[in-house]
This record gives sequence, structure tokens and C-alpha cells, in this order.
Amino acid sequence: MTTTDQQPLGSPFSAISTTEDVMVGLDLSGTTAVVTGGYSGLGLETTRGLAASGAQVIVPARRPGMARAALEDVDGCEVIPMDLADLDSVRAAAARISDSTNRLDLLMAVAGVMATPERRVGPGWEGQLAVNHFGHFTLACELYPLLAAADGARVVINSSAGHTLTDIRWYDPHFRTGYDKWLAYGQAKTANALFAVQLDALGRDDGVRAFSLHPGKIITGLQREMTLQEQIERGWVDEHGNVIGAGFKTPSQGTATGLWAATSPLLDGRGGLYLEDCDVARISAPAEPMDDGGVREYAIDPDTAARLWELSVAATGATPIPR
Repeated sequence: MTTTDQQPLGSPFSAISTTEDVMVGLDLSGTTAVVTGGYSGLGLETTRGLAASGAQVIVPARRPGMARAALEDVDGCEVIPMDLADLDSVRAAAARISDSTNRLDLLMAVAGVMATPERRVGPGWEGQLAVNHFGHFTLACELYPLLAAADGARVVINSSAGHTLTDIRWYDPHFRTGYDKWLAYGQAKTANALFAVQLDALGRDDGVRAFSLHPGKIITGLQREMTLQEQIERGWVDEHGNVIGAGFKTPSQGTATGLWAATSPLLDGRGGLYLEDCDVARISAPAEPMDDGGVREYAIDPDTAARLWELSVAATGATPIPR
């Protein structure tokens, strides 16, 4: 992937496209997908969209009982326990998936946390980086043999426009010198985008292509760590919790870009790209407002992506992907 590839393709879909729009007429029979967070918010919409098109969907869940209840009316769906904050749990889930299937066509990394209070995970890692990046990184590495065994697997990673808040803080990625919940979120979302760049670079010879994306502004359970007052002050909702912010999407619209990334023939032979509004995003200038869209160049830089990959392998002990 080069920066010249990071420009819109002229997709027939847009910011207002829905799950139904991008999935109409698709037959995913015989396809196996893993959807993290696939039982609430955008993950639930993703699971429903894939299953309705015939895919077999595996949903790793931190709360498997709640997941099974949410998915009881979805055919072709299996729930297994997994906590992204616990890498032993991630490895156990990957082993269970590997025992149940011989290939994996889609890995949808939808689960995540946002703007959480300071939490330490594992050996003292900052919690948002640990859950949003290290957990998904480990899962993808452990499942890589299944992805490589498929005929053209895709890995789709939910990033966010929040990546514009900061590059990777190499000098203090775990906020040892003072915690800022929004910078921590921004760093984790930059990590998601860079993860897709390097995974694609390593996987393309095996037919494994990776994409990151901004789903848009949507009120889901992702905001659960924010108070109602915080959301009111940001102009997202009114005092009753009703969405009033400009440019907000429905969950179905927010899911569309990820499902487009997973299925669109326009992306055949491509990868390592950051997507938004069911198309490839343009590169945005450093001073541009977050809401104007696009991706910062630092979030798709191949050298930075390779550096983060090495840091992540060393931190997590994940099984390295053959070069």
C-alpha cells in the first residue's frame, strides 16, 4: 500500500448506505466469519448482516450468556468465551476456533472501548491500547493459519476518526506520566489503522488482505463509560439521551462500511487501506478538523506500522506471522 492508493474509488455507496444496501444480493454460504463484539452495537448489526447472507458466524464474547441471549434469533451463529483484555483468554478462543474450522474467510474486529477511566491490564498496559489493539492483534496472529488457508480472506478492523487525536506515543504509550482518556483512545485507534497496514503487508502473498475503517459517529454501547452530561456537552444527545448531533448515523449505517470492506469486489487486490462512508478515505492534512473526514498520513505509514508490529509481538508474545 502506498499513499497514492489511499484515495476514494467511486463506490456506489455512501455515508447514508445501510447494512441492507451493501449486502443486497450477496450469498455468503460456505463462508466462516469471526466477529468480535458481535452481540451488541455495531458488532450485532455486523453479525446479523453476515448471517442473513448465509455466513457461519463465530462470536467471541466477554459475556457469553448475554451474547447468546442477544443472538438467539440469529441462525448460523456460535458464541464462545473470550476477553480481549486477557491474552490467555484470547489464545484459548483462537484454539477453540481452530479446532472447529479449517479456514477463516473473515475476521471482523468490531469490539472496543472508548474514553475509559484509567485502567491497567496485564503487566500494567494502558487499558484502551490493550483491549482495542493488543487483544485483536493477538487474536489475528493466532488465527492467521486459518486466514491463510482461505481463498482470499479479509481482516476488517474498526478504527475511528479519533485516530486524529494522536500518533503512537512512542515515548510513553502506556501513559505512565499522566493519563488522558481521549489521547489514550486516539492512540489505540491509530494503532488499529497501523495494524491493518502491516498485517496486509505480511499477509498479501497468502491472499490475506486487511483494512481499517471509521464507521462514522453513532451512539451505541461504546459510549457506556461517558456520563450523559459529557455527551450533552459535546452536542451528541439531549437531556433525554436522544441523538441530536449533526452527521450521526444509525447503527445500520455505521455497520455498512465494515460489511462493504468485507465483501466489496472493488477492494479485490487491495489492502492496507483506511475506509470511511463505504469508500477509501482520502488523506487529511494535520490541522483538519476530525469531523471533516479522511485519514492522517501517520496512521497509514508503513514504517510506523512495522515498528508498532514489532512492539506488539514483543509485548504480547503473539505467534509471529511468517514473512
